[in-house]
This record gives sequence, C-alpha cells and structure tokens, in this order.
Amino acid sequence: MNMLDKTPLSGSQIADVQNSADTRQIAINKVGIKDIRHPMRIRDRSEGEQHTIANFNMYVNLPHNFKGTHMSRFVEILNSHETEVTVESFKDMLAEMTERLEAESGHIEMNFPFFINKTAPVSGVKSLLDYDVTLIGEIHGGKPVIDIKVVVPVTSLCPCSKKISDRGAHNQRSHVTVQARTVGFIWIEEIIDMVEEQASCELFGLLKRPDEKYVTEHAYDNPKFVEDMVRDIAVQLNREQRISAYTVESENFESIHNHSAYALIERDKTSDPV
Repeated sequence: MNMLDKTPLSGSQIADVQNSADTRQIAINKVGIKDIRHPMRIRDRSEGEQHTIANFNMYVNLPHNFKGTHMSRFVEILNSHETEVTVESFKDMLAEMTERLEAESGHIEMNFPFFINKTAPVSGVKSLLDYDVTLIGEIHGGKPVIDIKVVVPVTSLCPCSKKISDRGAHNQRSHVTVQARTVGFIWIEEIIDMVEEQASCELFGLLKRPDEKYVTEHAYDNPKFVEDMVRDIAVQLNREQRISAYTVESENFESIHNHSAYALIERDKTSDPV
C-alpha cells in the first residue's frame, strides 16, 4: 500500500508559477491589489494628528515576459510600515514596492476620511465635518511624484436664478475636487480653505437657527455658477507657490434639474508659467 509523503516542502521546492515566462509578448501597465484597508495616521493643523482607516490600491507594471506578479508582497510591504501608515512611510512604500517586485514603475492610492472640527458662524457650536482625501503616488525610474486629492462639499447658489426671481434663488450642494502636486509641505486644511472661501457658502455638520439664517443669507449674497467656482479656486491655486500643478473640478447637484452642472480646469505651472 502506497502512503502519501507528508514531509513539508521548503519554499525552494514549491513551484513559482507566477515567475514563469510568458510568450504572448504583451506587457501589463498596472497589476496588483485593490481595496485593502489598513490603519493610518495623518497630521492635521489643529489637533496634531488623526488616526483613521485608509483604503489602498497598489500596482506595478509587469513586463511582457513575466506571467504574473507576487501579490503577497504588496500586503507584506503594507504591513511592514509600522502598525499605522503615515504620509512619510507612504513615500517609502513607493520605492520599496518597485524594488521588491522588480518593476520599473509603481502606483499607490491611499484614500481616507479626514475630519475638521468646525465652528458654526453665529452660535459657535462645534461639530465634525468629513472630507474625502486621497494620496496618489507614482514612481518611474526611481523618481517619486505624489499628489493630494481632496473632495470638498460646499453650497452654490445660482446667479441667474437670483437675478430673474422675485423671491429666492435655487441653490444646491456641490462637490469641489482639487488634485494638487506640491513642492513643499501644505496642510490638507489649507486646500480645503481655498475651496470653501470661494464657494457661495461652506458646509457645517451642526447649525442652530441663527446659523441657518446666516448661511442661507450668505449664500444668497455670494452667488456662483459652476464656472465661477472653478475659476475663483484656480486663482487661489495659481497664487500658491507650494503647488506646482493642479486639477480643480466642481459638480453641482442641481436642485431644479435631474442632472449635474460640471466644470474643470487643469494646469501644470512648470510647463504653463504665467
């Protein structure tokens, strides 16, 4: 009677299929893992730092002659950078990822909620408001590039509606997205400030009646088309020397239409100087 050999195999004895050759002559631009969550820490301007959970996408390129990449190494890299990933370790992960996976280029996205404790304009009550933030890192030939992307919810009030209406004007919530490439340290809150200062009115998590009166009237006194929104924010981004390139887009979720109004401006200051 034949018995199965239950002697454990060493790593060198187990077939490495993904490292075998591929004959189709087709390279892959991005291969890796999506939607893996991991704890992280991020510095903020008022409280020092926040502890949150980030969602990661991690990719490398794959040359035409390799069958597959080593998926487990992405998770190993993520877990090797402390219990909580930071912005500083995020930068190191880019270089380590391409080196360990023997790739020429790599891409990491780290998406997380960022909270600001906001003060209502009249009553002074405080409440948290969340913003969607993503760090986007790419590395090619050993040179890393990191962008920061922030989605800022605001209020926009239609100038045309105000002009033609005897009473009131339609307004809506808008999502303004800024993706910026920086050449120096900049707080996430600074980017948020640039957006909220140019909106018809900023949002708050909690408002009392005097606050609601204030934000309603403030928006009415500061009407903005979606075109006005992106142009006014672009003016601020153009003035900021720590930002070398940006994309700003606004989507207004129309209250009197079943569609959104949308506008986008993008500029690379290094190739398009003023």
